[in-house]
Amino acid sequence: MEINIIPPESSLPLARAFVLNMVIKSFKGRKDVEIHLYRPQWDPSEEDAYNWDTVIQKSPGQAQNEMINSRQVILESFVLEERDSILDYLKSRYFQKLKVINSAPLPFPLPAGLTPLSMMPENNNYGRIRLERVPRYPLAFPVHGFYDLSAHSPILTGEEA
Repeated sequence: MEINIIPPESSLPLARAFVLNMVIKSFKGRKDVEIHLYRPQWDPSEEDAYNWDTVIQKSPGQAQNEMINSRQVILESFVLEERDSILDYLKSRYFQKLKVINSAPLPFPLPAGLTPLSMMPENNNYGRIRLERVPRYPLAFPVHGFYDLSAHSPILTGEEA
């Protein structure tokens, strides 16, 4: 399993600034499926703790809900300690099943108008993994993962290869 951690190039304006994704070798009949991890919930008081005007860049004419969506992208990200806990958990629990784990800081200022992972629809191709539902989940906070099966090749059987 490969682990890629991209460090921040400069000082980050917030501690809640790290994103994670993982690539599962085989998942739901597809190979090398990328899963984008995120926090599905947070303390509402955290929303008042940040100066959003310094971390989100709004273009003239953008609607207020586009600012709120980008706020949620930040709130779905992880602080360094959470990221490291998730990395340790994934390495110990899923070492054989994962191909890659990637982590990077968010690029600040974040543009307004981003879509949070928790707002992405679920259907035949798009779905979620809820890691906290796995038996013996050790983390103190829930972690979800969003995936798009249509972006990945099907696993070929011996007859198709």
